[in-house]
Amino acid sequence: MEPATLITIFLSCFLVGVTGYALYTAFGQPSKELRDPFEEHED
Repeated sequence: MEPATLITIFLSCFLVGVTGYALYTAFGQPSKELRDPFEEHED
């Protein structure tokens, strides 16, 4: 395979992985540990 193809595949997998991790952190199990600054400072 050409180096450009391998780099493209690697970058694509990396971006999909980062996006998946961000979605898991935002909506998965770890989201229960996230703090909400708006709820902390209700007036």
